[in-house]
Amino acid sequence: MVSRNPNLGVIAGISITDGASEEWRRNLGHTRVHLGQPRSADWWTGLAPADCPGYCREDRKVHSLSIPNLSTCTRQEVLDYFNNTWTLTELLFSSLIGDEPFYRPPYHGLRHPLIFYFVHPAVLYTNKLRLAGLRSCPVNTFFESLFETGVDEMSWDDMSKNVIEWPCVDEALKYRRQVYSTVVSVIESHPELSDNHAPILQDHPLWALFMGFEHERIHLETSSVLIRELPVHLVSRPSQWPALAAMNSNEGSFPPVMNEDYPSNSLAQVEAANVTYGKQNDWPTYGWDNEYGSRSARVGDFSASQYLISNGEFWQFVSDGGYHDPDYWTETGWRWRSFRNIKWPSFWVPDGPAGTNQYRLRTCFENIQMQWDWPAVVNFHEARAYCSWKSSKDQTNYRLMTEAEHQALRQACNFTNADHTQLMVPEPFNANLRQGSECAVNLSSTEGSAFFDLFGNVWQWCEDHFNPLDGARIHRYYDDFSTPCYDGQHQMILGSSFVSTGDEATQWARFHFRPHFFQHAGFRIVNAPEGNDGCVARIGDSAATASPYESEDTFNEYMTLHFGSPELQMPHASGPRTACSFPQRCAELVMEWCERLGLPMKRALDVGCAVGGSSFKLAERFEEVIGVDLSERFIKAAKELKQNHSHCFRCKIEADLYSTETVTISPLASRRVEFRQADACSLPAEYVDFDAVLMANLLCRLPSPGACLGRMSGSRGIVRPGGLLITVSPYTWMERFTPKDVWLGGYKDSEGNECYSEDGLKQMLEENFELLESKDVPLIIREHRRKYQYIVSQAMIWRRRS
Repeated sequence: MVSRNPNLGVIAGISITDGASEEWRRNLGHTRVHLGQPRSADWWTGLAPADCPGYCREDRKVHSLSIPNLSTCTRQEVLDYFNNTWTLTELLFSSLIGDEPFYRPPYHGLRHPLIFYFVHPAVLYTNKLRLAGLRSCPVNTFFESLFETGVDEMSWDDMSKNVIEWPCVDEALKYRRQVYSTVVSVIESHPELSDNHAPILQDHPLWALFMGFEHERIHLETSSVLIRELPVHLVSRPSQWPALAAMNSNEGSFPPVMNEDYPSNSLAQVEAANVTYGKQNDWPTYGWDNEYGSRSARVGDFSASQYLISNGEFWQFVSDGGYHDPDYWTETGWRWRSFRNIKWPSFWVPDGPAGTNQYRLRTCFENIQMQWDWPAVVNFHEARAYCSWKSSKDQTNYRLMTEAEHQALRQACNFTNADHTQLMVPEPFNANLRQGSECAVNLSSTEGSAFFDLFGNVWQWCEDHFNPLDGARIHRYYDDFSTPCYDGQHQMILGSSFVSTGDEATQWARFHFRPHFFQHAGFRIVNAPEGNDGCVARIGDSAATASPYESEDTFNEYMTLHFGSPELQMPHASGPRTACSFPQRCAELVMEWCERLGLPMKRALDVGCAVGGSSFKLAERFEEVIGVDLSERFIKAAKELKQNHSHCFRCKIEADLYSTETVTISPLASRRVEFRQADACSLPAEYVDFDAVLMANLLCRLPSPGACLGRMSGSRGIVRPGGLLITVSPYTWMERFTPKDVWLGGYKDSEGNECYSEDGLKQMLEENFELLESKDVPLIIREHRRKYQYIVSQAMIWRRRS
């Protein structure tokens, strides 16, 4: 059962478990506002479309305004940009017919329903304005906890969503109306938006305001993708949303014919070039942290397709059986394809007898005749598979473009922007909502250029992992925006799409998604001489960036640490065997304090559980235990141990000599524990009200410790009022894992004072938690029979204030 929050009025009571569940249907119909087309006046919490800046009297559509110049923008320009941002969001969501599409989970079950993304941008305004000192109090603490954190699913089969009760649309509109008034008040009253104000730079409190604008515009785009994934009968194109691009009169013909239905896509040569890229700190528009810094590279000769790969070209791959041949797919890509049973691109709609390969095209709001000359919208796995198939057909090597090559392509197209006059991706590129869909791939180029869609139309998948430029620094208002995704699990996309607006429609945009995620994204292909990798940037290609937690040696060390006997962990009688069995001792510390305080042992969360030693120990007493860890290898082993009750591992003796060990787990503990791969900096929103939370040797390995600790309290805190939080850490801070700006201690401040992690942790937690005890907890990690790591962590036992 899900308890209702007494702070809410009308509640939808929608229970969501996963994308296949129908439980969410039971409580539809609680919304009173009219959710048909067109929307009534009470839908708009800001300005109605016809009154909104950006509304064009000629076509009667709302288009995006240009991003503000932070050196010269007037108060009115800032207000206009906010109103344009706000109304575009509500115009997009006015496409949803009835309340079902607000609460229906996406078909893949990997994202929240759309009600979350309707409210989440408003919550960020509130939270960031408070962080910057521009607002002193919350608007609605429950909303600002429930809608604070989105979902960055670890894998396509991450289906372990628990029940969340979402407010009804009426309550969402009420909250948005309150936040709209708050933001307008800040804009209208802040003295530094007066005439002839100083440039608004990254250290200015108003940076948080523009952060809110650009964050909402990111979700304008990502929400449009989720709407595109909904059943078509649940949506309708709003009359004031930009219209579809012009369609070719020959479209819909079958089979598609090159040079009639789609253009021949030859490769054009790009000569070797030196490139330097990265946004300057004084550039007069808002930017996300990953855009700043710089990188220089020498890009070798390469050839690239003149156009983005069109639907017509991609159809050849589909009709040739490309989705059925594992030889064209990476191992991970094929596992994704097999799990989803995908046989054609996600936004292609079968339109004929099975096996005929006839399709219509799903846009954001409707199914239309297939547009063979529009770009194929696919994920990274599909783009890579096409390259492999095309390589096989042409007997040459094709791959995706790299970021450095995209920069070289810009130079080849004479696209330079050294001054501050051109803030946005210019026309004729299909970006900034100039149109309401993709368009033909052979329409948009710079004068004299051989390449089309350098920017706009759809994002372009790159070979690069998402990565920081040299000198990039996190921003204190959003310290976990980029850093958690510098993990080798997110692919770069460049160039923006038709619905990219604001900062995402500038030349500086560097965005990213997991390779199985769908965005308005396509690709172009590259051919380069053997050995020319395009200066690709991949996380994990070097010892400096590889995750230490996925290697075989580390896995075996952790299995020994978590499940080895004291005699195995420390075979020397003279050694410190009291430091063995560290995970079990941490779990015992949790249970000891629950007993001392008379707390129920019903639900426990083990954050950073590794291979599960402490989780299984907690399950001896707790009725339900959830263990989460970022390492795929660790979670896989923990799940296998839960399922099979035993697992083998190797313990190093010396050099290449190992012993084979077996760990066994009781069936009772196995039944009580579940494991999930998850990011501690972005824990699932449904995790609330645990009796105890353990974080053992975790904090100093997080890119944003504050993001993790911040989830522990609040109206939807992970630790229930009166519950326990146990932090155990050696405070071994390293910039490899945690940006120095967010270390809790281990540094000198600007005045030369020494700052220690214990004090930083107290400062972060003492408002909502009472510190009950602090003690040393030693541990030992065996590397081999004669080499060990001896560590003394500090355990701090906290009780959440009621």
